[in-house]
Amino acid sequence: MDNAGNGRNPTVAQVVSYRYFCFTMKKTLSLFLLAFLGLSACARPLGRWVDPFIGTDYTGHTAPSAAFPLGMVQPGPQSGNYLWKYCSGYNWSDSLLVGFTQNRLSGTGCPSLCNVLVMPFSDAHGPEFASRKEDEQASPGYYSVSLPDNGASVEITCSERVACYQFDFSGKERHLFVNPQYIQLRSNDPKATLARGIKAWEGSTPDNKTLRGHILANSWVQYDLWYEISFEEPFTACETLSLHPDYKAPAYVLDFGSGRKPLKAKIALSYTSGEGAVRNLQEVKGWNFGKVRKAAERKWEEIFRLLPVEAPDSLMTAFYTSLYHMYFQPNIISDLGDPARYSTFSQWDTFRAADLLRTLLTPGLEADIVNSMLREAEERGHLPVWDLCGKDNYCMIANHAVPTVVDACLRELPGVDPERAWKAVKASLTTPHEKSDWAVYDKYGYYPFDLIKDESVSRTLEFCYDDWCAAQLAKKLGKDGDAAFFEARSRNYRKLFDPSTGFFRGKDSKGNWREPFEPVRCTHAGKTGGDYTEGSAWHYLWHVLQDPEDLIALLGGPEKFVQKLDTLFEVTPPAALTGYTQDVTGLIGQYSHGNEPCHHVIYLYTLAGRQDKAAEKIRQVFRQFYKCEPGGLCGNDDCGQMSAWYIFSALGSYPVNPVGGQFVAGEAQVRPLRKLPW
Repeated sequence: MDNAGNGRNPTVAQVVSYRYFCFTMKKTLSLFLLAFLGLSACARPLGRWVDPFIGTDYTGHTAPSAAFPLGMVQPGPQSGNYLWKYCSGYNWSDSLLVGFTQNRLSGTGCPSLCNVLVMPFSDAHGPEFASRKEDEQASPGYYSVSLPDNGASVEITCSERVACYQFDFSGKERHLFVNPQYIQLRSNDPKATLARGIKAWEGSTPDNKTLRGHILANSWVQYDLWYEISFEEPFTACETLSLHPDYKAPAYVLDFGSGRKPLKAKIALSYTSGEGAVRNLQEVKGWNFGKVRKAAERKWEEIFRLLPVEAPDSLMTAFYTSLYHMYFQPNIISDLGDPARYSTFSQWDTFRAADLLRTLLTPGLEADIVNSMLREAEERGHLPVWDLCGKDNYCMIANHAVPTVVDACLRELPGVDPERAWKAVKASLTTPHEKSDWAVYDKYGYYPFDLIKDESVSRTLEFCYDDWCAAQLAKKLGKDGDAAFFEARSRNYRKLFDPSTGFFRGKDSKGNWREPFEPVRCTHAGKTGGDYTEGSAWHYLWHVLQDPEDLIALLGGPEKFVQKLDTLFEVTPPAALTGYTQDVTGLIGQYSHGNEPCHHVIYLYTLAGRQDKAAEKIRQVFRQFYKCEPGGLCGNDDCGQMSAWYIFSALGSYPVNPVGGQFVAGEAQVRPLRKLPW
C-alpha cells in the first residue's frame, strides 16, 4: 500500500477490507471514545437529519411520502401522472396536488402503483378536486400539507400495512373525494386516461364508516389489490361519480357533515384477499394518530442507529437521507400474521450495493427477503428479474437475484437453506425463460447480435457475473462439476473483447464485429435497440466485477488501464452520436453516475494503484451529484442503489464485487462512531 497515490505503477492490487480502512483513518479513535461518541450521537434522534424532499425533483423520482421501513404502504402526495417525471407519482416542482395515494415506487425509471386516491375539501375545491399546495413538511414516517383551494390540510403517517390520515377543514363542510380508479401509468399521449390501468373493480360500502373494494390493476405488471378504508365517524352521505365512461371503478364524494372536528381515516391494503385487507387494518388499533407516528419514527430510528456517524451538517443530511431512501424498498406484500414475503426487487440496480448493505445491517430482514426470492423461483422456475407485487416484469437483463442469494449463502445468513438456494440459482442460469436464450448462449459462448437483437453485449457481460457467483456457491456446496461449468462460462466476456478498439463489442454468429462501431453511442432495448443496456461501450467496458485484475490485463496493464479510465472521464461526444440518454445522467465525460453500470468504476483506480485518483473523483461525485435539495440526485435512486453508493462511499470504501466480502478503498467523508458490522 505504500505506493498508493504517488503516481508510480503499483506492484499489488490495493484491495482492502473496511476494517483495515477504518484502522488507517487520519485520527484513530480508541474503542472507549468510539463508544462514548456513539452514545452521544444517539442522544438526539438521527432522523432529524433526514430530508425526504431530496430527490423529488429532476430525475431522482423519490417522493416525500410517509413511510415505514420496507412497508406495504407509502401514503403520500400525488402531483401528476403519465410523464416520466412522475414515476413515483410526485414531483416537487409542481404547484398542484391531485390527491394522496397509498403505495408507490421510489426512484424507479418506470411507473406503477399509486392506488386508491383520496382528497379532502371543505366548502369548495379546485378543478377536478386538485389544489395548490402550501407548507409541505415531511420527516421519517410523516407528511403534511395545506390545500388552500380546498379549504383543508392533511397529515399522514403509517404503520407497516396501514395508511393513517388526519384531515382538517377551514370551512363549514367536511368532504372526502375517493377514486379507486387511480393508478400510475406512463404515456406521452396528452389525452391519456386511467382507463387502461384498472381492468376490473368491485366494491361496497358495508356500513357508513367503511369503503372496501378490489381492483385488477395493470401497470408494468398485472396485480390484484384489495383495500379497506375505515373512518372514525360515519359519513352522512355518499355520492357516486362516473368520471369517465371507460372507467371500471366509480369515484365517491363522502359528506361528513359540518364542523371543525378533524376527520381521521385508516386505509389498509392487501395483495392476497379482502379478508387480508380487513386483517391488516387491525395492525393499527384505535385512532391515536400521534401514537402511530411515534411508532414509525421509532422504527426508523432503529435503522438510523445502526450507522451512527459524525460529519458536517450537509453530509449528515445526505447520509441519513440516503439510509432512509434505501429502506423504502423492497416492500412486504404478505398480510398481518402470515410468513414474511417481500417484492419490489429491482435487482439489476440493487445487487451492486444496496442488497449487500441490507445484509450487513439487518441480516434477519435480508434472510426474509432472500427466502421471498427463493419462493418466487419455486413458483415460476427462476429467481426474480424485476419483481413487483409478486409478479415479474422482465424489464431488465441477466438475473441479478443470483448474486444476492449467493452472498446470503456464503455469509450463512440464518434461515437461508443453501441447497434450496442452489436449486434456484442453477435453474435460473440454465432453464430457458424470458431474456435467457441459453441454447444460443451456450452454443456461441456469447449472445450474437444477429440472433439476439437487443443488448447482446450487456447481457453477455452481466450473465458472466451471475455465472461466477453460481460457481462460488457450487464450490461451497462441493458441487465440483457445476462449479467448473459456471466458472468457465463466467469468462465468456473475453469472447467479446476487441483488442483493436479496446472495448467489448457486438459480434454476430459468424464471428464478425458489428459495424460501424461508435463506443460513445448509448442504446437501450425497447427504445433504440443496440448492444448495450441503458449505456454505451464506454459504460460496459468496466463490467468485469468478478475479475478486475483480468480486465486490467486485457487493457494492457495498470498504467494503460489508468490512462483508459482517465479518458472515460474526459470524453464528450458530439450530440449526434449520444443516442439514448434518458437514464444516462450524472455525466463526467462518459462516466454516468446516474446509472448503475458505472457505480463501481471509480474504485477501479484503486485496484490499478491510483487511490488518489479514486479519491479525487469521489469528492467530485459528492459535490455534483448528491446535493441536499429536491433536485439533488443526478439519476433515479432505483430502489436505494444510488443511496447505497453514497453510504458505502461516505464511509470510505465500496464493494466492487458485492459477493465475496472485500471492499475497495476510496476516501471517507464521514466518521463512524461505532464499530461497523463489516
